[in-house]
Parts: sequence; structure tokens; C-alpha cells
Amino acid sequence: MQYGEFDANSLMYITNRPELVFVRGEGSWLFDAQDKPYLDFIQGWAVNCLGHCPGEIQDALVQQARQLINPSPAFYNGPMIELAGLLTRHSSFDRVFFANTGAEANEGAIKLARKWGRTHKNGAYEIITFDHSFHGRTLATMSASGKAGWDTLFAPQVPGFPKAELNDLESVKALITDKTVAVMLEPVQGEGGVIPATVEFLQGLRELTRAHNVLLITDEVQTGMGRTGRLFGHQHSGIEPDIMTLGKGIGGGVPLAALLAREEVCCFVPGDQGGTYNGNPLMSAVGVAVLRRLLAPGFLDQVTATGNYLAECLNGLVAKHGLVGERGVGLLRALILDDERGPKLVQAALEHAPTGLLLNSPRPNLLRFMPALNVTRGEIDRMITILDHLLVSVPRA
Repeated sequence: MQYGEFDANSLMYITNRPELVFVRGEGSWLFDAQDKPYLDFIQGWAVNCLGHCPGEIQDALVQQARQLINPSPAFYNGPMIELAGLLTRHSSFDRVFFANTGAEANEGAIKLARKWGRTHKNGAYEIITFDHSFHGRTLATMSASGKAGWDTLFAPQVPGFPKAELNDLESVKALITDKTVAVMLEPVQGEGGVIPATVEFLQGLRELTRAHNVLLITDEVQTGMGRTGRLFGHQHSGIEPDIMTLGKGIGGGVPLAALLAREEVCCFVPGDQGGTYNGNPLMSAVGVAVLRRLLAPGFLDQVTATGNYLAECLNGLVAKHGLVGERGVGLLRALILDDERGPKLVQAALEHAPTGLLLNSPRPNLLRFMPALNVTRGEIDRMITILDHLLVSVPRA
């Protein structure tokens, strides 16, 4: 595909991209090179928590770029300290390490847990994770993930990640040995099909890990930063993990992630952990702007209310079209179909005219919705109208 004088074949092939180029975005909307509008209910896979090109991020980037972009991670900078302070002030954690991606933050969590196990648990290194989980695309985080087929894709895997079943405490108990250092999970399995961990399971898991002197790690790369209606997904269950990772929404569209931990767990020494851009002031300034918007009075309450409205509308489609159901938390939701035409619906939504619609189908029998946290009810209504039409016009699989 050509774009001006350049050919898209210069890009390494990693996924099937449609023959279009997005050139601008505003709020819940994207526009391609032909100026066709698309209502975006993916938002970069829950990345653009405030939508496309929000004023807060524009201002933060411009103001910070005029002052300081990259002094080196060997020195403090103001936005780095401010963002870390805001995160610890509004969480149960004491320390923050900044990274660029969720996978990098999860790698850091794995390293921190293993270092803690070497120091405090006679070299324990195994981290129990869960079937259908997703923790990133590095070799270690792919090994930690429970995604079907990944165990052979880049074999051999990194060892030390036995898999339990989400919401089955007995399956976790059966895997705990003297080699176990931690349990790691997503409060809601996003790629697995928007499967929430129950409050009872999370509370039981916290009790179990404490009883065995095992760390609890919550991967909040997708569920953190207001996505579920609370600042962090685990807060719905009232638990306090030992380690938490953030990504996606923390940067609102720029590459930023974080690893947070309680003081008692922090055992890195100089040389153990680092990164060329960790705590970069340009990205950290954006993180500050995003977090202050999320912490504004009433913002998270509105996310909850809007999430409830989206759920109500999706349940309306369930009743009208005889679908299986709807599930999720806040503004991370799934519509469960009665067949496997999810990919066909995604393609038809993209091609819909005059307004396209961006949807995601992580499993062929469901659609996932990750709109901006400030999506309007009117935009939800418009999405539902288009999807209602597609559920009639797209043949069943």
C-alpha cells in the first residue's frame, strides 16, 4: 500500500492491517486519509483512556518539551517524582519504577519477585499464573501467559510459570510448593475474553498467599487507571497486593508503564533494573496530566455510570438477537455471541458507511469494548445502533 511516496511494505509484517491510514483523531473518533470517520471502541486496546488527542496530553507534551525531554534515567526529574508521588499517595504501594510498556513492567515484576524469593525464600522462583491470561510478548511474559499455542511458538519457554484456573482457589493451592514465590493475575482477563476474577476469589487468593508467604502480583496493565470504575481493578475486592503493574491507560496514548511494590518487597540493588527511558520527563508529564484528570472529583463515578449504561445497552442486544450474554467491569466489557462470527462483525463494522466502527474480537465468539473513559452516552447509542444493524446483516457463522 502506498502512502505518499512511501510503501507500507517497508514495515515488518506482524499482523494483517486493513488498507487504510489513520491521519487524525479527536475524542472517540478517528479519521482516515479519505476523511472517513470511525467511532473507536478499541482506543488502542484500552490505551487512550481520555480518547484521541485530549487537551491535557497536548498541553503536557508541549509544555514539557519546551523545558526538558531526556536528562538520562541516572538523574531525578520533576515529572518522574510527581507521578510516582501521586501513584503511591493513591494506592497501597510505596515505590514505583517507570517503564515503557506493560510487558516491560511485567518483566520487572517477575524479576523483582524472583529476587525476593532468592533473598527471602531459599531461592523460590516459580510464579503461578492462569490459563487464558495475557502478560505481554517478551519471552518471559509469553511464558507467564496462558494463551493457547504460545507454549510452542518460541520454544523453549522460560520455565517457572505453572498455570492455575481463574476463580478456582483449589487449583492454585494444588500448585503451591516450596519453589513458589508469587501468584500473578489480571483482575479481569482481557485477551481471555473479559473474564473478571470474582471478589471472593481475589480475597481468598490474598489470604492464601499470605498464609504461604507468597507474593501476590496484580497485572493491571489493562484494568488499571480507571478502566473498571476504580483507579485500580483490585480495589473492587478490598485487597492489597504486594506488586502491581500498570501500562496502557497510564500514558493515555504515549509509551509509559509502571511497576509498583510495597517497601518490604523492594530488593533491587543498583544494576538489577533499569532502562534508557524509564522515568523520561516527557512521558511522565503526560502520566501526571492523565492521572490528575482521573482523580478529578466525580470522574471515576462517571466511568462506573457509563459502564453500567453500556452494559444495559449490550444486554438489550442480547435480548433482541438471542445472544449468550454480556460481562465485564466498568468500561471493559464483552458481548458474548451465539456463534463465532466475531471477526466478521469486526470487519463489517470497519467497512460500515458512512461511519466506520472499530471493534475487537479477542475470541471468535465475542466482541470486546474498550472505549475512552469519557465516552458519551450518545456515542454509545450510536455504536449500539450500528452493531444492531450488523447483527442482522452479517450472516451467522
